[in-house]
Amino acid sequence: MRYARIIGLGKYLPPKVLTNQDLEKIVDTSDEWITTRTGIKTRHIAQDKESTSAIALPAARLALKRAQLSAKDLDAIIVATITPDNQFPSTACYLQHYLKAEKAASLDIAAACAGFIYALVYAQGLIESGIANNILVVGAETLSKLTDWEDRSTCVLFGDGAGAAVLSSGRKKSFLASSLGADGSYGELLILPAGGSRLPTSKKTVKEKMHFIKMKGNELFRLAVRIMVDAAKDALKKANLDSTKIKLLVPHQANIRIINAVATRLKLPSHMVYLNIQRYGNMSSASTAIALCEAYEEELIKKGDIVVLDAFGGGLVWGALVIEWV
Repeated sequence: MRYARIIGLGKYLPPKVLTNQDLEKIVDTSDEWITTRTGIKTRHIAQDKESTSAIALPAARLALKRAQLSAKDLDAIIVATITPDNQFPSTACYLQHYLKAEKAASLDIAAACAGFIYALVYAQGLIESGIANNILVVGAETLSKLTDWEDRSTCVLFGDGAGAAVLSSGRKKSFLASSLGADGSYGELLILPAGGSRLPTSKKTVKEKMHFIKMKGNELFRLAVRIMVDAAKDALKKANLDSTKIKLLVPHQANIRIINAVATRLKLPSHMVYLNIQRYGNMSSASTAIALCEAYEEELIKKGDIVVLDAFGGGLVWGALVIEWV
């Protein structure tokens, strides 16, 4: 049997840091308000000319280095992003070109904050079916470029970054079970209204700021906790496990109150839940990717540990993945 396993992790954060105190100078908000309601203190912001593929590149190179593989060994590249360089070509194709990964099939996945988990599960399928041996999965976002910096309800939330994982085939099962889902009836709760075929760019859409993120936060909050708990429980059930077997939960870093509520319902103490939201804010698909990388770097994950990734995002979409670290 062939099984997918993670053999290398990498991350990249743009050097520019935007603090809550910086935001106090831009919009009517305060450090106390942001920290209390979100848990965020700082976030990283890409430069004006720094594209999503540009920040994905150093994360990918680090993951390949740690995996002790060359880009020429890659059979596929999957980039999870809702902030692509262009509508087409895909961000993955740009990344493939920069890496010189000549034989790698390349595509993007637009599954918002659950994108990295979606991409890992799709990569698992390619490897375990025998279609590919080595796959690079990247969650990368430049959300700052889609943020309305005059909207205090959203501009405090988002940051930029990239996380990467190299998956390869092995003999021991590592990805034990997953739970992916979607409910398009809630699409309007978190949306970039204009710029697609549904509402093409026009003077009107630009004037009305319809190319920026729009979010109904209170409604999302109520759904998010239930969705993340249900997804994690479903994935654990498929793996014939329960939450007592979890060594570390790596949740999407959207809001500290959501994370705490999910942990409480899963009966997990705080030391078993990885947090970096205070440093980076919500980076959509990059959040779980970077959190997983940092947890491993901090030696919080060891061989044999059960790690659960858990995320929800615009779509609505959600995903949970149970991994036994090998």
